[in-house]
Amino acid sequence: MNSKKKSSGPGKNTKGAEGDRALRDHLVKLLDSEAHVGFEKAINGLPPGLRAVKPPNLPFSPWHLLEHLRIAQWDIVEFSINPQHVSPAWPDGYWPESDASPSDAAWKKSIQQFRRDLKRMQALVANPHTDLYSPIPHGDGQTILREALLVADHNAYHLGELVVVRRLLGAWKSK
Repeated sequence: MNSKKKSSGPGKNTKGAEGDRALRDHLVKLLDSEAHVGFEKAINGLPPGLRAVKPPNLPFSPWHLLEHLRIAQWDIVEFSINPQHVSPAWPDGYWPESDASPSDAAWKKSIQQFRRDLKRMQALVANPHTDLYSPIPHGDGQTILREALLVADHNAYHLGELVVVRRLLGAWKSK
């Protein structure tokens, strides 16, 4: 007679508070996009003169991508916590209004707002009182877990694009 033992290895189904804490910790780390390239590495060191430059055959510049990342993340975070939130018009409301080069103040403000909203989502996910699984009352089936994964996925995608744009502009150092 073969007797099978229950697995206690990596695939073990951890239940209760310990499993919940582990999931929350993993989500917070995922939101940092460190599996690919993080926000800080993708954005730091870009020469100001290249912020609004579009590489040949691409429709966006580093400024476009930064603003799109900021606006989309803000929208998702606000939707997650604010029943009165109204999303920008799709798709135009998710991109900068102008192709003009941003001022230093606008560039820095966009970076600060991205960081702030990322921390807000991380805090929401890390809070043990946040229900990750129940539908958001003012949504149509979305959960906080889904919204956190959406932020992580969207950010990773566009941070990858930002790295490619920087490479095409000759403004990327891999180290």
